[in-house]
Amino acid sequence: MEQLNETTVKSFVLLGLSIVPHLQAIYFLLFLIIYTITLSGNVLLIVVVRINSNLHTPMYFFLSNLSFIDICFSSTVVPKILVNTLSHDKSISFVGCASQMFFSLELGATECVILAVMAYDRYVAICNPLRYLIIMNKRLCHCLAAGCWITIFIIAMGFAISTFQLPYCKSNHISHFFCEMPPLFKISCRDTLFNEVAVYIAGGLIALASFLLTLISYFGIISTILKIRSSEGRYKAFSTCASHLTVVSLYYGTIVFMYLRPRHSYSPVRDRAVSVLYTVVTPMLNPIIYSIRNKDVKGTLQNKFSRKTLK
Repeated sequence: MEQLNETTVKSFVLLGLSIVPHLQAIYFLLFLIIYTITLSGNVLLIVVVRINSNLHTPMYFFLSNLSFIDICFSSTVVPKILVNTLSHDKSISFVGCASQMFFSLELGATECVILAVMAYDRYVAICNPLRYLIIMNKRLCHCLAAGCWITIFIIAMGFAISTFQLPYCKSNHISHFFCEMPPLFKISCRDTLFNEVAVYIAGGLIALASFLLTLISYFGIISTILKIRSSEGRYKAFSTCASHLTVVSLYYGTIVFMYLRPRHSYSPVRDRAVSVLYTVVTPMLNPIIYSIRNKDVKGTLQNKFSRKTLK
């Protein structure tokens, strides 16, 4: 592949998921369906929380934050995939690539922390129900959400700036479907060990802190559930956490695999598959998982649809 001078790289080429021509139409339809479900599902969840005053609680405040993140996360990645599957020109500008990487980092890491905060919210609700609304008051919820967004914004901005200050003289072809750090490191003509160590440290701290908060919260939740005498009470308490546990397991697993594995284990094909899981599939599944197992959300939807049917 042609060697490029450091100063000539003004755009990148996203090689995408596959270069096989007859698969492009299939990919386009598949990702269009997923994107439509993602947008409609998450928007619907936000609207349901908004219109039902009974859902104006800390749990649904954070769930609305999660849905907003999923809408933005998916919109950062999927539209470019759709364009590239139908176009011969798969280029993305230097600024466009930097912006895409920054927003994917900001939204992905914020989701990781928000999931941990949601675990703590469930811990307070189950282990200290009488003081739940006092502890998880409106001000604290807003501060927690704002703290997540602002902290990750600073970290993501630092990574974006440091990554795009690297010289790219090997090639401008990115073996990926969006601008992400691991494949960008691979095409830099400078040793990226420092950048990768920084990712391990910052990513490790974020993941570790989020995981520990989630683990401690669920340890307390399980301890409390086991003390409940009635099986119905135990089931009800556990059912409020089952959806969150499903989402946490899926999301944390893919993020840890993508960013916290040894540098020599990099595999473009495998990494693209893992990235599809947390950037495309998870944002689609989140509202489905939370809606299917949530009686309040299902009840609100049934009431609204039944009223329209009666009219």
